[in-house]
Amino acid sequence: MDRIPILRMGNFLLVTIQVDLYDRLALNLESDLVQMVSKTGARGVLIDISALSIVDSFMGRIIGNIGSMSKIMDAETVVVGMQPAVAITLIELGLELKGVSTALNVEKGMALLQHKIGSSEDLEEDQDDSSVE
Repeated sequence: MDRIPILRMGNFLLVTIQVDLYDRLALNLESDLVQMVSKTGARGVLIDISALSIVDSFMGRIIGNIGSMSKIMDAETVVVGMQPAVAITLIELGLELKGVSTALNVEKGMALLQHKIGSSEDLEEDQDDSSVE
């Protein structure tokens, strides 16, 4: 059975989609990613879709689902490398990708994740400090 590789990089999981996703592969990716977030305690998920020239409504929903599920499990999701045609299609389909941030490339996506994770950890530390008083 085909699987998309999920790489762990510190507190983040990195997924590079380099093949056209058919429905079963997309569902496997969704399941595998959520399980990896749980298993590793990852705080961020970065999905590189730069090799995809087409994203249909099903794949758009899968990306949105991954973002929502990851958020519930205390992980941020960033999608990078979106082609202009893909962005246009997602808007035309009315897909908002709630819970998902975007960045132009992997480098900017990693920086965004680090910023988001750092901000949430700062808030947690502030809350911990205030409860000690």
